[in-house]
Amino acid sequence: MLSLTPVASSKVKEIMNLQNPVPAALRVAVVGGGCSGFQYHMAFENSTTEADQIFDFDGLKVAVDQMSSMYLDGVEIDYIETLEGAGFKFNNPNVKSTCGCGSSFSV
Repeated sequence: MLSLTPVASSKVKEIMNLQNPVPAALRVAVVGGGCSGFQYHMAFENSTTEADQIFDFDGLKVAVDQMSSMYLDGVEIDYIETLEGAGFKFNNPNVKSTCGCGSSFSV
């Protein structure tokens, strides 16, 4: 199961509320690409499909398609702020390797 930390959930809600119209859900997916084979993808959605797995994090709806769900099992999404910058961090216990820049992975 996918999880979002309270900090990540709060940040997504904050960003969503700045959109017009306010999106219905956050889509989290795994797509092919990057030097290690897969990359994470996050986007706002105005609608979801029946095939999507829908998670609810304190009122935040997160949609995951069937293909991505097998790669996101056990993943925790966090939001971090450091001196180098801020962003969402995917903690995936299933990852076997990542690329040097840390933006792609393989399982």
